[in-house]
Amino acid sequence: MKIAILPGDGIGPEIIEQAVKVLSALGESFEMETAPVGGAGYEAHGHPLPEGTLKLAKEADAVLFGAVGDWKYDTLERALRPEQAILGLRKNLNLFANLRPAILYPELAGASTLKPEVVSGLDILIIRELTGDIYFGQPRGVRTAPDGAFKGEREGFDTMRYAESEIRRIAHVAFQAARKRGKRLTSVDKANVLETFQFWKDIVTDVHKEYQDVALDHMYVDNAAMQLVRAPKKFDVIVTGNMFGDILSDAAAMLTGSIGMLPSASLDAKNKGLYEPSHGSAPDIAGKGVANPLATILSAAMMLRYSLNRAEQADRIENAVKKVLVQGLRTPDIYEEGTRKVGTVEMGDAVVQALQ
Repeated sequence: MKIAILPGDGIGPEIIEQAVKVLSALGESFEMETAPVGGAGYEAHGHPLPEGTLKLAKEADAVLFGAVGDWKYDTLERALRPEQAILGLRKNLNLFANLRPAILYPELAGASTLKPEVVSGLDILIIRELTGDIYFGQPRGVRTAPDGAFKGEREGFDTMRYAESEIRRIAHVAFQAARKRGKRLTSVDKANVLETFQFWKDIVTDVHKEYQDVALDHMYVDNAAMQLVRAPKKFDVIVTGNMFGDILSDAAAMLTGSIGMLPSASLDAKNKGLYEPSHGSAPDIAGKGVANPLATILSAAMMLRYSLNRAEQADRIENAVKKVLVQGLRTPDIYEEGTRKVGTVEMGDAVVQALQ
């Protein structure tokens, strides 16, 4: 099995190094090839998603991705900024289904900003549609306003749009995931304001006819954000659009104690995927050896389970992560008094040791 390793920028190389170390300790004969992406891609080849990197990603059985972005690239034109790399990979690989589990390990209950009685036992799955919505909708740009109260002024504009087939395919992914869990699905929209999401709601409701064993409810996105903070354990599986999913999944990440604990999988129709931590490149701590590698290591476990058909090896990694948390090892983002603060490399080494 061939894995494309794309470390990226900021803390990306540091956390990817630990995940690769864990994968290598499994004793599997994976072929791993590394390529530059994001700011590193721009520095090497003048583009955040170099042609060779995209070719490797297409040829590989799965992609393990670090993070992209750095403030020093903010003056570049948008098409050359590091973040365009991940958008380009999602679009070119047709990675339309983003799975973001938010699990609170018992040992980290005190690290969450919510009271333990509210958040203990949290285990939800957010499924975000990843290749449509306002992120990719056309037309977009800056123009002179042709009408409205500010006609004649310069305005920025984007287009929110979803085709029926886009909604149906992500709805099927969500219902099938819910069927394997608690058989409860919440579809999050803004149907009271946006025509796009009234259409979303109608299509999800229609797909539900094929999954009558799964309970479906609909929730406006503002209420969903509130309920994630008020009573997060009422959710099991959440499905929503690209923009709402981006926001809600980051909010859910903090319920777990740190976004440094949240892995993700972005899948195509055949379960080929790109796997990455949900956090960003954190250039402010890059090179300091303090970044939490666990989200990236857990993303590697998701890769083994969903794309490489190595469920037993995925279980080994996840159990090793649980073991190091039980041992009291903590990177600074999840550190509490009474635990032992460790750095990026030491945490990776501990997971490897727990595997053995």
